[in-house]
Amino acid sequence: MGKKGIFIVIEGLDGSGKTTQATLLAKKLSQNHNIMLTAEPSRGKIGTFIRDGCLYEEKRLPTEAEALLFAADRIEHMQKEIKPALDEGKLVICDRYVYSSLAYQGSAGLSLDWIKTINARALQADFAIFIDVAPERVLERLQRKKSVMETLKTQQKVREVYLKYVEKGELVRVDGDKPKDVVADALYATVLGLLKTFKGFVS
Repeated sequence: MGKKGIFIVIEGLDGSGKTTQATLLAKKLSQNHNIMLTAEPSRGKIGTFIRDGCLYEEKRLPTEAEALLFAADRIEHMQKEIKPALDEGKLVICDRYVYSSLAYQGSAGLSLDWIKTINARALQADFAIFIDVAPERVLERLQRKKSVMETLKTQQKVREVYLKYVEKGELVRVDGDKPKDVVADALYATVLGLLKTFKGFVS
């Protein structure tokens, strides 16, 4: 892979299986490559505050505040974890990144351009994948307490934004409405195909 690592982002609705799939992908790729698997919100101070103090309240924060918190967490996450790992030549897999802000806060009415502006200092992923599952299906899967963003209306709007970025070619869609192993194989094949476009990469 050369001296610089490769940055992969996995996106999807809550309950889409993206965390499971990111973990399975990391396990498969780790057979031949040095992998770092991470996620957002991060385990840093700001990310912990988001998870513990915002996501499971009765009402959502003002959307602008949500977007700013996620952007701040992203910068801390990037500087403390993602960039150092990439500098070491690792293949970094991140469960959620900038597209989550575009989808979740954008679908709530915020300007996508403004969200991009406050995330302008975040590292750009080498490629990003959207694991697509019907909103009705993902809500059926969630067995834990649902967050303030895990309503059918919200998830439908979020999916619409994600699919716009699929149409633009910024996200690669993988069908997540299939058995876990089938999705995992499709994701792995998709990632290998994308990785082969990088000079010096050996699968």
